[in-house]
Amino acid sequence: MSNMYHLVMNEIIKLMRKKRLMVVFLILLVLVPIFTYAQLRVTLQTQKQLGTTDWKVALRQQINDTTNRLSSSRIPDEWKQWMKVRVQQQQYYLDHNINPTAPNAVTFTREFMSNSVNLFIPLLIVIIASDLVSGEVTSGTIKLLLTRPIKRWKILTSKLIALLLFVSIVVVLTGGMAYGISGMVFGYGGWTYPVLTGFQLQGETVGTATVHALPQWQYILMEYGLAWYACLAVACISFMVSVLIRSTAAGMGIMVAALIAGTILTNMVSSWESAKYFFMVNLNLTDYLSGTLPPIQGMNLTFSMITLGVWSLLALLISYSVFIRRDVLA
Repeated sequence: MSNMYHLVMNEIIKLMRKKRLMVVFLILLVLVPIFTYAQLRVTLQTQKQLGTTDWKVALRQQINDTTNRLSSSRIPDEWKQWMKVRVQQQQYYLDHNINPTAPNAVTFTREFMSNSVNLFIPLLIVIIASDLVSGEVTSGTIKLLLTRPIKRWKILTSKLIALLLFVSIVVVLTGGMAYGISGMVFGYGGWTYPVLTGFQLQGETVGTATVHALPQWQYILMEYGLAWYACLAVACISFMVSVLIRSTAAGMGIMVAALIAGTILTNMVSSWESAKYFFMVNLNLTDYLSGTLPPIQGMNLTFSMITLGVWSLLALLISYSVFIRRDVLA
């Protein structure tokens, strides 16, 4: 146990020296204010166009615009299905006098994670995980580590523990910075504001029998917990790639390509049922809380969590098998 503690601390120190977490912090420091300003501009523009700050008027206009678009023959059927579900949900919010996008820092923090969990946050994870093993193999420092009388599985486990710790830090840091920066513009209230969850999707109709309101603080805990789970899956797969691919640049390129492909597939694969088994199509776990239509019919929260869990387990099994058996010193 003492050896493992020292190994983990050594990996944490090495990650800190690489300043990857600082890079993530700087990325968030630059992009979160941009996203905050963009949200402010959208809000102000909408108010200007409608001539009122009443959110009900804006929501009614959104419902009318979406309903009118449904009559267009140029919109694909899968998009129409998503739009019909969205209209029903918006109408439910309107009927129950709950603003789904109340302008406050907590709402921004919630929406920021919902829009970032499938690509932006995973890319930050890849920055940290990309060279966890391959970087040491390339530089030759892995040889020094392996000359110590420590079993290889312990060495790899220490790297994995350090990675999972940094994944947790990234998720918390993302939420903290989103809340702290957006609060300067929208105010820091909204923790007890109600958010609806529990929508049951049945084709193009939305079941509301199980819909209930949660305070935003509770909803955010659930949302960020699901985001953390998705990020762990990305971290485990990135960890495997770092073990298999000796080149850090190649490994990072593979993961970035996979994540971008997942974003594209999510918008295109409604008729390709087998695509639901790809890990990148299942990263949007937070969508199940809000009742967003899944990219492929039949997907649900349980399915996506099991799929990500299986991918993570397989990735770790491959990582340990290859790292223990391969002649890393060659």
